[in-house]
Amino acid sequence: MRLQNKVALITGGGSGIGRESCLRFAKEGAKVVVVDLKKDAAEATAREIGDNARAFGADVSKAKDAEAMVKFAEETFGRLDVAFNNAGVFHPKDDSVTNTAEDIWNLVIDVNLKGVFLGCQYEIPALQRAGGGSIINISSICGIIGSHANAAYHASKGAVRIFSKAAAIQYAPDKIRVNSVHPGFVDTPMTRPGHSNPEVAKHRLDVTPLGRFGTPADIAAGCLYLACDESSWVTGSELVIDGGMTAN
Repeated sequence: MRLQNKVALITGGGSGIGRESCLRFAKEGAKVVVVDLKKDAAEATAREIGDNARAFGADVSKAKDAEAMVKFAEETFGRLDVAFNNAGVFHPKDDSVTNTAEDIWNLVIDVNLKGVFLGCQYEIPALQRAGGGSIINISSICGIIGSHANAAYHASKGAVRIFSKAAAIQYAPDKIRVNSVHPGFVDTPMTRPGHSNPEVAKHRLDVTPLGRFGTPADIAAGCLYLACDESSWVTGSELVIDGGMTAN
């Protein structure tokens, strides 16, 4: 019960890594606020957990929604100890720098980067009121290395990495830890359309030394470590969970 008596808020909790993290955190004793743009998906995850979970519908790129989800967590469970800013998007028309439309750029940056910023902006005061805690921000191996496409996605994930380091330094005196998580090629609803292309799947597996796609459970296990007190001396770090891909 590594999260006994802790309250966790997880965005993007209706599917994929977010859903698995909600289930894993609850199994370890946490009370969980499941946040998702699709409230019905959040409700499905919360129902699967039971009495120790509540669902909340929010667009993380909107300040009023970010404020409301944190207020809901505190009003529902009395405090906030852990925040996992996991919600994100990948757009198929996010291409090279010269081929990415401004509206696609804005969408990806708004959700993946601005959503993390707004989450932290309202989560930090709640963690201060609780006497400290842990913030986990989802990034990607695309926040560490480049590729031939997805300019906006790379920009958003790279910015999350450095933003997390800045927040970690700024709020360390408040006993608030901030770290980023960098998944490799994980099989989720968001990545499944790409992995359904045999050429794409083969290439990604070929560059992953452990020879398989990651699972949401692989990432949730790392997030659990950052959420619990076992990582009490870990802040401003990036946890790479990629099957060895970036070691190539």
